[in-house]
Amino acid sequence: MKPRHLLATALAGLLAAAPPALGQALFWSTQAQPIEETQAMREMVLKGFAGGVDYQAADGGPWLTRLQAEVAAGRGTIAVLGGLHGDFASVADALADLSDVDVAGVNANMVALGRLGGAGQKYIPWMQATYLMAASREALAYLPEGADLEALSYDQLIAWARAMAEATGGPKFGLPAGPRGLKHRFFQGFLLPSYTGSMVTAFRSEEAEAAWEAMKELWRWTNPASTNYGFMQEQLLTGEVWLAFDHTARLADAFNQRPDDFVAFPAPAGPKGRAYMPVIAGVAMPVTAPDPAQSRALIAYMLAPETQIATLRATNFYPVVEVGLPADMPASVRASGPAIAAMTTAPDALPALLPMGLGALGGQFNQVYVDTFERIVLGGQPVRAVLDSQAEELRRILAEAGAPCWAPDAPSEGPCPVD
Repeated sequence: MKPRHLLATALAGLLAAAPPALGQALFWSTQAQPIEETQAMREMVLKGFAGGVDYQAADGGPWLTRLQAEVAAGRGTIAVLGGLHGDFASVADALADLSDVDVAGVNANMVALGRLGGAGQKYIPWMQATYLMAASREALAYLPEGADLEALSYDQLIAWARAMAEATGGPKFGLPAGPRGLKHRFFQGFLLPSYTGSMVTAFRSEEAEAAWEAMKELWRWTNPASTNYGFMQEQLLTGEVWLAFDHTARLADAFNQRPDDFVAFPAPAGPKGRAYMPVIAGVAMPVTAPDPAQSRALIAYMLAPETQIATLRATNFYPVVEVGLPADMPASVRASGPAIAAMTTAPDALPALLPMGLGALGGQFNQVYVDTFERIVLGGQPVRAVLDSQAEELRRILAEAGAPCWAPDAPSEGPCPVD
């Protein structure tokens, strides 16, 4: 049987298994998969859309199969697609141009990512999560003179960590550098792009050397027990650290348990900007959408301030538009929301996307950054020699995966180069 016929057959099976109700818009999504979140999407977020919405969540494989089947058949039932940036990157040809959708108020950097490197608007940002800095109020007394908490540099972060260590007799900065920690995201999405403007291509550049030298200096004033830390909320609550970096979800308990004792703020900036790693979910319309006007209306509905707040309650993903947060939101949301907005809308903001296109090699890709940290910072090996060695492993992984570049690196034809 020809591939087109196979896809058409798959489409028939999918439609028979989960047909949308008559008149409802089918929202086919990789997000909000837990049943509690799916129900919250249906009952809290989408119930106000005229005509109704049939929200169905699926893993990436079935999500992709149904989309491909509908496109191959030349007709479809999906009105709107929900997914992460990486979900859309491989199906750009299946997505309609949404350049006519009003995105006023949506973060401009995220809107640009939704073009997927082309001229057309392939998806519209929908919701986001990311990583932040957090500090106890005790730590604020040691902030460098003249430093702005919402516009710190890495040099100021190092000075802050040093001042606390010298004043208290021990290091008070912490990183999630343990086996369960997300230290690789700090290197990939924050430190290196802030110094190089790149996650991959400039991996072994002189600017990357400067980044790792800065990391070595920061580690001097970092609690050495960080190599055991997983979720930094625990160390903040015990007072073992006063200043930390982590994913918003892994800081939440500190704010929720003692909301008056901690502050959240953006990650620091380096010479190339204030790099941060957004987890961006978007909404798109397949080229086979049965009613494009209805699809566009639903996409616009998802951007409304009240819908964005309802989505935050349902999924714990934050708005992509500037909205005021209600007073009854959890303390962690009230603390993190303004910090995320400040970071993502900063004049020097530099989004560094989650790695994509790596498939089963994603773990090996992450390990390159972990090994680089362990060799340079923990092992004291020469920075240049380590970067040259690790760059070879990075090239191998990218070549094997055939993964083209993603932001902040420039688009590439073929595997992303490591210069």
